[in-house]
Amino acid sequence: MTTGTFLALLGAALAAGLAGCGSAIGVGLAGKAASGVVAEDPDKFSKCLVLQLLPGTQGIYGLLIAFIAMIKVNVFGTPAPLTMASGLAIMAGCLPIGIVGLISGMYQGKAACSAIALTAKRPEESGKGIVMVVMVETYAVLALLVSFLAVFIPAVSLEA
Repeated sequence: MTTGTFLALLGAALAAGLAGCGSAIGVGLAGKAASGVVAEDPDKFSKCLVLQLLPGTQGIYGLLIAFIAMIKVNVFGTPAPLTMASGLAIMAGCLPIGIVGLISGMYQGKAACSAIALTAKRPEESGKGIVMVVMVETYAVLALLVSFLAVFIPAVSLEA
């Protein structure tokens, strides 16, 4: 395996790992809040569940970019011997969703906790809480788009 191939696969691992950690933290935070609400009023389960699930999307986005990077490297066949420049380019392309997924997943979980508290007090306003939580999602979607495009751009030679 070349250094470039290793770097591309490291990028894939970072995309999935960092974004997955952000989702796990966010879903965990929201799950704690939702459990407290549902313990008091089991009828609010479905509304709380939707809010708890929203921070989980960052992990899915990171996994998607990781698979795209692995397919580009042909990890499911004979891995392509990438140059260091190509490997760095793929790794750099994986970083936006990894970093933004980590941070936005955590903050989306915190926003979901607040929306769950809103739902506990005013269940008819849960839709507004969902909108507030989805606003954080916007930045994960933008990072997904950047990573998606960057992984497909051919690496430019870094040598003069």
